[in-house]
Order: sequence, then structure tokens, then C-alpha cells
Amino acid sequence: MLIRRTKKSELKESDLTPESVYKSRREILKKLGIVTAGLPFAAQSQAGIFDIFGGDDKKSESSAIFQRSPIVAPKNNAYGTGIELTPETKVLNYNNFYEFGTGKGDPVENSQNFKVDPWKLEVTGLVNNPITLGYEDLLKRFPLEERLYRMRCVEAWSMNIPWIGFSLAALLKEADPLGSAKYVAFETLYDPDQMPGQRSQFVGGGIDYPYVEGLRLDEAMHPLTMLSVGLYGQTLAPQNGAPVRLVVPWKYGFKGIKSVVKIHLLEAQPPTTWNLLARHEYGFFANVNPQVDHPRWSQSSERFIGEGSIFSSRRKPTAMFNGYGEEVASLYSGMDLRANY
Repeated sequence: MLIRRTKKSELKESDLTPESVYKSRREILKKLGIVTAGLPFAAQSQAGIFDIFGGDDKKSESSAIFQRSPIVAPKNNAYGTGIELTPETKVLNYNNFYEFGTGKGDPVENSQNFKVDPWKLEVTGLVNNPITLGYEDLLKRFPLEERLYRMRCVEAWSMNIPWIGFSLAALLKEADPLGSAKYVAFETLYDPDQMPGQRSQFVGGGIDYPYVEGLRLDEAMHPLTMLSVGLYGQTLAPQNGAPVRLVVPWKYGFKGIKSVVKIHLLEAQPPTTWNLLARHEYGFFANVNPQVDHPRWSQSSERFIGEGSIFSSRRKPTAMFNGYGEEVASLYSGMDLRANY
């Protein structure tokens, strides 16, 4: 008899959200006026965002929205089962993407005319086979699958999201890294005409754009690391990083660079945006670690964004490596994770 050993990263059946939360997506979207109308809140009104989640759609304002397309992708349960889903409406409306503004509702408000096709993603640097992918390549060149991952923000809130995408390793293997390659650098699209945060330091939080991130090569090649092109059965919305973003579930969310246009392999550790901006607050590794607090708040627990009000005080203990320690702890064997935060 085959006995399957449950990984620590998998939650119990009792932790599941009712199936209706996932299957009633279109009904929820219709109620919120998102399917055929617009996103019912003003750019600077955070209170308006939360009113939406409470079901009050009288404040709606009609406007054209970014059109997503369905994606058919098999579920890969090897990476997580039994995880309570964050409702899609909250994943779409509560975001950090400073290129479109620093407020949680700014990205969805300011990104709906974003153009993702044509797109060009280049893989360059210390590789034998440089690669350039177009928009259709992102959706068709590699087998897509759905993976349920926890997402932990450094701000001490969390979501559980069904991402659709493919292993970053599959792309890097095609590029065939040289033996001297030790790190992988990533860069977001730089297009101030489309991204108001790149035009204005006030809107964009004073960041020096384009946004850049990086991983060690072994982290990038890990099976958990993926490039996502969709969530909840459809292509990514621009506020979530369309058309392609990085997802590294054992690291804080700011490592998940969005709207990626460049992947560059190199020998030395690359600079990263938040590490450059505030080195004492945001380390290069950014592994979720409840024992290492942010200088301004504790990381020992998190506010989970699930059903109900986004103001909910529902908290849960934060797990080391965001619950993926069984899979990734060996990557950091012998390292001082307080110094290498």
C-alpha cells in the first residue's frame, strides 16, 4: 500500500474555504460591477475599497477595465493542498505595485489601460542560449499549471493565491547557464507613459525605477519558484503583475517582481530595489522569518486576508519560510539567517 506523507507546507482539510468561494467568482464580480462596468472606487479612497468588500456597490463608478482571458491549466497538488483561498476580488483590489501608486487601491485604479501585448522578456547574461519571449510564448511555450501558494507580505499580512504559470527553472534550463553564473537578476518594465509612479516620485514612493530584484541561482532553479502568467483561472491583471511576474512563496512578497521584461544571469550578487532603498529593513534574501522582526513591526504573526472585512483582526502565527521549510531550508544550511535576512 502506498502511503503519502503530508508535507508541513500542506494544511489540513479542515482549513479549506467552502468550494463556493472559488466557484462563484463571476457572481461576486457581477455584484461588484467589475465584469462589465468598472472598479467602484476612487484612486485615493482606501475607505472605498473596504466598503466594496462589505458589499456596498452604490459608490460604483463606471470605467473600462483591463480584459483578462481564461487559462486552462491543470492543478499541481504537489505544491500545496487544503489552503484557504483568498477571495479573488481581494487579490485583484488590494495590491502593492508602486509603479501605479503607493496606496493599496492605486494599482487597480491606475493600471487598467496597461498594454501587455506585444511584450518582450529577454534572458541574457552568463548563458549559452540567450532567449527572447513574446506574449504568446509566455502562455504557450512552457506547460502551464496551477499551484496554490501562500503569499506573505513584509507588511505582516498574507493571502493564499492559486497562481498559474511554469517553473522558472524550465526557462533557465533552455537558456543553459554558464558555470560562472551564480545569481539571477530581474527587471520590471520601465514605461513612465503607462506607469504614473515612474513619472512622479510623489506617486511612486521615491523609488529609483526600474524596479529590480534578484535571487541566487539555486533559489531560482528550485521547483517552488515560478513565473506566473495568471491567477484564478485567468491571465494576470496589470495590478497583479501582468503579463508575467515572479513568485517565490517562501520569501516576502516584494521579491515577487511584477511585469518582468529582463532576466539576467551574472556572477555577482545583483542590487535589488528595496535593499538599495533601506538596507537595514529589507535584506537581499527576504526569507519569511518570524524570528527576525522588521525594525518597525513584529514578523511573528500576520493578518490573513480571507473572507470578510479586509480590516479583520484575524491573525495567525507566521511560519518559518512561510511554511515551506521542509522544501527550502537546505538552501540556507549553515547560514546565519539573522545576518542574512
